[in-house]
Amino acid sequence: MIHPHTYIHPNAKLAPNVKIDPFSVIHQNVEIGSGTWIGSNVTIMEGARIGNNCRIFPGAVISGIPQDLKYDGENTTVVVGNNTTIREFVTINRGSKDKWTTVVGDNCLIMAYSHIAHDCVIGNNCIMSNNTQMAGHVTLGDHSILAGMCAVHQFVQIGQHAFIAGGSLVSKDVPPYIKAGRTPLSYAGVNSVGLKRRGFSLERINHILDIYRFIYNKNLNTSQALNYIEEELLATDERDEIVTFIRESGRGIIKRFTKGSMDDE
Repeated sequence: MIHPHTYIHPNAKLAPNVKIDPFSVIHQNVEIGSGTWIGSNVTIMEGARIGNNCRIFPGAVISGIPQDLKYDGENTTVVVGNNTTIREFVTINRGSKDKWTTVVGDNCLIMAYSHIAHDCVIGNNCIMSNNTQMAGHVTLGDHSILAGMCAVHQFVQIGQHAFIAGGSLVSKDVPPYIKAGRTPLSYAGVNSVGLKRRGFSLERINHILDIYRFIYNKNLNTSQALNYIEEELLATDERDEIVTFIRESGRGIIKRFTKGSMDDE
């Protein structure tokens, strides 16, 4: 299962049924779980923790040191969950002393040439399409999808079940359950198609729609909208999650598109 032209450091810990193709390099202080396949010319550097049944395609580099001048050799990690696919030439940097780790969850698909910087936290069942570039300290919620060639600013938070259109520059936080597109990146409605695919009932989807109507369609400022939602709308997990996300947003959330904004369409 391990090709003789692969180098594995004696201190690396590999489950018995890991398969590694030729010309890959596994550094010290690496752990790789059962059933994982690593293609040729992959480099897995110190601090990597790879889960079970992952697939890592040729040219990927996992757990390189942070591209951060403040990094001073701290003993940090990259943790990749189970059943995650990492395609060709993806780079994932290990953490810095901010979070001490970079995390990619279970059942994710990280497509070719994407980059995940230090201290990012990627949830479960996420998709990052080709050439998506993620700066440091970004959080991506479960079931979120970033289409091709997105660029995400450092410290941005993206809520679960969000969908972001290809070619987007993401410099503000993106609340959960919504679609985002246009230039500048703007609210484009609730991600109802994605929610239906994941088993959300029509009643739950309509409830989420009602919440976002007050945030984006009623000419209320953010504080007014959140206060109204808390006072007048039924208390649900989705309501509380959306309100908490927006209240705790460090960079501010994306806005609704207006005719005065630049638009490439």
